[in-house]
Order: sequence, then structure tokens, then C-alpha cells
Amino acid sequence: MLKPWLKYYQTGVPHSIDYPDILLYQLLDDSAKNFPDNVALIFFGYKITFKELSGLVERFASALLSLGVVKGSRVAILLPNSPQFVITYYATLKIGGIVVPTNPLYKEREFVHQFNDSGAKTIILLDIFYKKIKDILHTTPLKNLIITSIKEYLPLTLSILYPIKQFMKSEHQKIEMKEGVYSFKELIEKGSPIFKKVDVNVDDTALLQYTGGTTGISKGVILTHRNMVANALQCRSWFVECKRGKEMTLCVIPLFHIFGMTVGMNFPISMGSTIILLPQFNIMNVLKAIERYKITIFPGVPTIYVVLNNNKKTKKYDVSSISYCLSGGAPLPGEVLKRFEEITGGSLVEGYGLSEASPVTHCSPLEGLKKEGSIGIPFPDTEAKIVGGVFRKKELPPGKIGELVIRGPQVMKGYWNMSRDTKESLRKGWLYTGDMAKMDEDGYFYIVDRKKELIISGGENIYPREIEEILYRHPKVLDAAVVGIPDEYRGEIVKVYIVPKEGVEIDEEEIINYCKENLAKFKVPKIVEFRNEMPKSILGKILKRVLLEEEKQKQKNKGL
Repeated sequence: MLKPWLKYYQTGVPHSIDYPDILLYQLLDDSAKNFPDNVALIFFGYKITFKELSGLVERFASALLSLGVVKGSRVAILLPNSPQFVITYYATLKIGGIVVPTNPLYKEREFVHQFNDSGAKTIILLDIFYKKIKDILHTTPLKNLIITSIKEYLPLTLSILYPIKQFMKSEHQKIEMKEGVYSFKELIEKGSPIFKKVDVNVDDTALLQYTGGTTGISKGVILTHRNMVANALQCRSWFVECKRGKEMTLCVIPLFHIFGMTVGMNFPISMGSTIILLPQFNIMNVLKAIERYKITIFPGVPTIYVVLNNNKKTKKYDVSSISYCLSGGAPLPGEVLKRFEEITGGSLVEGYGLSEASPVTHCSPLEGLKKEGSIGIPFPDTEAKIVGGVFRKKELPPGKIGELVIRGPQVMKGYWNMSRDTKESLRKGWLYTGDMAKMDEDGYFYIVDRKKELIISGGENIYPREIEEILYRHPKVLDAAVVGIPDEYRGEIVKVYIVPKEGVEIDEEEIINYCKENLAKFKVPKIVEFRNEMPKSILGKILKRVLLEEEKQKQKNKGL
């Protein structure tokens, strides 16, 4: 197929990569060999070198084997960004286990579904989550609970203060170390430093990454060692100016999410880069980390960059060390990108991906032609096209809107225990994303919207992202979301939700008049609702389904 995007690759970025037949954990082994004394992880000042990290992984891998965790066993990880997450992740892979990352914000029903669907019998969890899991044990296959605490990898003074703060917040929980309940720290200490290698194949499953479930039941995406290694190396080839063993990566996006896992952990580990881990987004901690550690790579989501742009304290910190930032997880408004680059002097680019593709498939060149509103061009060895028609088989020409489909070495093996969904999403190697998009003559791609978020009003197709892009240009708008709500006459009408910037006055008339100046009449919102905040996922994506549920409840209460 034609690949017009290749001519826009940054100098030095290969059109194709020679992927070695290595396992995912070997990315760490390689960096431990080449950069043994380089710092691999920094956690609130506590430092672990690559040599030390490799040793901890070996010990914990031995400990898992001693508990009966074998090749093919699913191991759930319920941890925030921390050294324990990194250790557990690579140790599980080393024994041929399958990592099952778990979102700490899940509710009981979601935990039960994921553990039952995956069949996970072992879980590594933070002590503050113990009660949540203990209460559902009888409804899941879980047998081994390995408990850790944040304080175990903190500098001495902070480790002393942590239990006091935890107690003051009433988060302290007494955990009885009984059969089936183990101490992470003790297992590490008892684990053998001499690890007996397990026979694992590059096409074996490395990860069951559960989708967010925002559009239906959460599905386990099967990603192999080959998939994950390929995407880490694709990222490495894209960041062509980055130097192995020299970069400082700030990882505040959650590691249990595929974006954080690949771009915030596997990619920098493969680079021999130091990773500064933050367990949650706090603007002051982020600014302090950037200045203190001279951060060069800062992957994030639009929400993070919006907050940094608009926080009054940002200008008090030196953020000029930032070289490259990759934004994903949600659309990046053009105004946010421009402002961030003005403040930092670094390059911020929008990428695109999904759990089913490990996740990154597209990105704008870090140096070169960037087009506003575009997710950029496909990664090396990644094919992409726009399809339409009754059977979604017809390839559409540039400028036409259709479904984005992708093929490449990072594309999943399928869905866990869901053969029908696998057949629907994977056709002759092509992944059908469910995202409506278009490609221009240069091969740059633009996500128009999710198929399920398309608004049809009076027979006209309206794409929320276009309206949101306009709203983010308004000087008084901090956050914006557009949804279609039921209407007897038009089928649906456009409603916008606005979070104003702090200290400004704005009303519905101002927003509607602004939209009239910038949008076709049928796209102009009929209703504007102002809010203090938006419902968001832990990655910062606005949860439109929650807004719609609230709207339905309002209409129900009115008797509509």
C-alpha cells in the first residue's frame, strides 16, 4: 500500500525496524548490563540503580516460583506508580507469568469481573487496598495476597513519617499475616538471587490489559512479548534525538494503564533512562521534580498540560530542561500545545494509540511538520487506512471520514475468552479501532470522534471534537466536553459542559455567540452547562458517559 507519510519522518527515524526476538523483561536485562550503575528509578528521593533493580526482580521472581506461580499464571498488580510495580511487573514476566494490571479506582463489581475473567490467583497490592480485596476474596479465584507499603521504598525520614500520616488519615489497616497472605518485603529478602531461567517464547502472552469499559464490558486485551517489545522499540526509534543512558523521564501517568506502561516504563527502561516515579498527579510535586531532576522526557495527558499551563506557580520553577513530551489518552487541543511549548521551550506532540495496539500507532514528528488537530503519522512498520461502506472494507480517499484501521507488529493477539469480539475487531491482521478519522494527502491522520460519540441532529453528522477544539481556544475556558442529548424534534441536540478558568466571569450567551462565529449553524450548541470540574478517568479523560447518565437522570426527574 502507498505510505505518503514516510517522507515526513524526522531525519534518522527508520521506515522499518529489525526487531530482535527478545522477551519484554530482557529490555531491563540489557540496560542492567550496559548501564549497571546508572539510576533506574527515583521515588521521592529513594534511588535504585539498574543493577539493583535487576537483582530485586530476580529475587522476587524466585519468590513467586516458591509460591507456585508458574508459566501462564495470571498475576494481578494493584499498585500505584512505585518501585514495587516495576519489580513485580518484570519478575512476573521473567517466570513466564501474565501481568494483569488493575486500576485502584475500580469498584467491587469491576474487581470481581477482572479477577474472575483473568483467573488471577495471585495479587500484589498496596496495604491500603487490602480491605477492598479481602471483602471479595470469596467471589474470586485469588489465593495469594502479597502486601506491600509505600514506605518500603522511601528515604529513611519519609519512611518514618509515612505511617504517622497514614494513621492520621485513618488509612492504617492491621493486616494479619496468615496463610495465603505474604509480605512483599520478606519475600524479596528470602528470594534467591540465583534465578533458574523459565522457557518463554516471544509470542507467549505477557499482558492482559483490560480496556476501560467505558463503552461496554471491560475486555482483556492479549498482548505478547513481541507486541510490547515492538512498541517500546518503535517509541525509541521515534525519539531519535534521545541518548541512551542520558535521559530523565518523569512518569506520573499510571503504570497500570497501557500508555504509562509503554511510554513511561518500558520505553525508558529500554533506553537506560532514569525514571522519576510519582504515584499521583500533584502539580507542585511535578514542578519540583522537573526542576530538581532536570526532566527531559515528560509523557502525559492533556489534563496535565492544561494544569501546568494555567497554574500561577509554574513560572516560579525552571522547566526549561524538558525536551520532548508525548501526549495521549485524549485529544490534545491546539491551544494547549502552543502554550505548553511557549512555557517550556520543549516539543509537545500528540500521539494516538489504544490498548489493542500496545498502545502507540501514530505520532507527530518531534522535529518537523506538525499539523494542528492531527494525531500525526503512523509509526515505523505500521500501516493505517480509512475504511467505509456497508461491510467496512472499502478504502476511502484522502479527506473522507471513515473508520481508522491499523496493522503492525504492536497489534494485539486478540481478546481473552472473547473469540467473537476478536473476529469482529481483527480482520486479516487489520485492527478495527472504532474511531472515526480521516487522512489528508500527506498521510497525516485526524481523529474525528469515536463512532459512538457521533451526534446526529436533524440528519446532520456532528463530531464533538471539532466543537471542543473551538471551545478550548476561548480565553476563559479551562475544560470543555460536548455530548448529544435526546431531542424529540431533531433526534439529538448539542450540549456543552464548560469548566471556566479561575476568577473569570462567563455566561451561556457568550459561549453560544462565540460558537456562532466559528461553527456552522447546525453545530452550535443549544445548551450550555457550567461546572466546577468534569468527571474524569484516572488518566484524565473526560467521562462523557457519566455526563450523559446525569442528563438522563435530570430528564427522568422532570418526567421527560
